Amino acid sequence: MSDSSSTSLFARRVGIVIGLVAATILGLLFIGTALQVLLLVLASVLLAVFFRGLGAWLHKHTPLSVGWGALVALLVAAAAIGGIGWFLAPRIGEQVQVLSEQLPQSLEKLQQQLQRSSWGHELLGQVPSLNSLKDRVFSNSSTWLQRSLGVVSSTVGVLANIYLVLFISAFMIAEPAPYRQGIILLAPKAHRNRAREVLDQLGSTLFRWLLGKLFSMLVVTVLTALGLWLLGMPLALTLALFAGLLSFIPNFGPLLGLLPALLLAFVQGPDMALYVVLLYLVVQLVESNLITPLVQRRMVELPPALVIISQVLMGVFTGGLGLLLATPIVAMLLVLVKMLYIHDVLDDPKPEQAMEKG
Repeated sequence: MSDSSSTSLFARRVGIVIGLVAATILGLLFIGTALQVLLLVLASVLLAVFFRGLGAWLHKHTPLSVGWGALVALLVAAAAIGGIGWFLAPRIGEQVQVLSEQLPQSLEKLQQQLQRSSWGHELLGQVPSLNSLKDRVFSNSSTWLQRSLGVVSSTVGVLANIYLVLFISAFMIAEPAPYRQGIILLAPKAHRNRAREVLDQLGSTLFRWLLGKLFSMLVVTVLTALGLWLLGMPLALTLALFAGLLSFIPNFGPLLGLLPALLLAFVQGPDMALYVVLLYLVVQLVESNLITPLVQRRMVELPPALVIISQVLMGVFTGGLGLLLATPIVAMLLVLVKMLYIHDVLDDPKPEQAMEKG
């Protein structure tokens, strides 16, 4: 083989390798973007299912149709959120401003507390990022413009996603039949009735899960606010709302909700920090061992280990949105596996059939 033909063959192989690598990268980017879009659609479906479920409940107890009931529920929710926002926004705005001013002091106080002990000094040496966290997050350096542009860009992206979710869910709330019928038509004719049953069960499961989660979030907010107020912690309302909102994310949400309260408690002293940790631990124990089992008995039960695994996987591959929606995805998958595989493929008896045979 001549040198020219060898060079040509080598160049062709290099081109094939580069093409395959480029195609793989583009495929992964496409899959990542597609997953983000699907998660936004799922968020829209959750919102639509919730208000359609409320509309169905109003239809059952009032002369209103499901559509008008959903509209009434939507207007009541919007009025309630607007009223609470109008009443609490000034106070929360002040507390958020104070919190942003006090968090640097809290970090500095935490750093000083750690430096007083041998293990704390060693920890600061092992984790230099903790030592410079205050400077990187709160410093007024020349990168202020870059950080501001990053915040603006992130805010615009979040607002665009929220607008998209609200826009899609509005169409689904107003007229869900075309989307529902379109999914049913994808199934073979002989299985379309079963497809309707599966969709009904999916909607019921998501609606019951959302009801239970909202109730749990309310309990966490109230108990945290009451406990922080009794402890004399400043900014109790803001910290409680933050903890309640983050409790929507099982397992990891309570830990994230604890961080600002713990940092702020260090300004008051290490004893207050210990009390705050104990308070959040008690609230979490009450929510996990009393509220959640009660809600799951009436709403929907999810295996905790499966939820954690799904959160880790979704968080790694899709970021915060995947972590937020991992639990309803697990709930949907459990319904699909149970109805389409265990009942239909394996032909295991349904619970009511098993009871009848027994």
